[in-house]
Amino acid sequence: MENPATAGRSVARNSIILGIFAMVTVGLIAVTQQSTAERIAEEIRRVQLSALTEILPDEQHDNDMLNDTFVVDDRELLNLLRPSEAYRGRQDGEVVAVILPVIAPDGYSGRISLLVGIRANGELAGVRVLNHRETPGLGDKVELSKSRWVLSFDGKSLTMPMPEDWGVRKDGGAFDQFTGATITPRAVVQAVYRALQYFDENRGSLLELPNQEPANG
Repeated sequence: MENPATAGRSVARNSIILGIFAMVTVGLIAVTQQSTAERIAEEIRRVQLSALTEILPDEQHDNDMLNDTFVVDDRELLNLLRPSEAYRGRQDGEVVAVILPVIAPDGYSGRISLLVGIRANGELAGVRVLNHRETPGLGDKVELSKSRWVLSFDGKSLTMPMPEDWGVRKDGGAFDQFTGATITPRAVVQAVYRALQYFDENRGSLLELPNQEPANG
């Protein structure tokens, strides 16, 4: 029979080993999570910068839009789930455009996240889709990489086309739908129009707001 003292030392030694193993494992998990979080954040930043530059090319602004931000918190028109960052484009210090985060809540497969750029005169600078779960080959044509459809918003405004024409052609509107897919483009068109309404209602604060000050609709 094993000596009680020896058995006690063995249990203690095993406990220490297990404790060290647990600490090392936790440490490795923490490092992995931190590394993964940093990579995800960097990828999000890369996608955002790409979208911002596509909406408002470098020659149309002279500021760092990723660092010229403010917070919008609007659930009625922008359909945001939480306060979110929006961006300004400036030329010689003057705000020439704002780029708003917008959610189309009624896509075929759920929410569609957009960035909607609006010039100071109320015209659309551009629209880009950041995230969606729409059907590949059908609804995913909202992506510029899959179709030029999203470019049809460029230059449009609240009154061009007229409000009654802000819809897809199947609904009597001015915008094309996709063959075999109407719900997705309908959702995006309506979301972009609501973003224009939000801009129109908050134009003064959006164009004159100092950095980081909330703009609530």
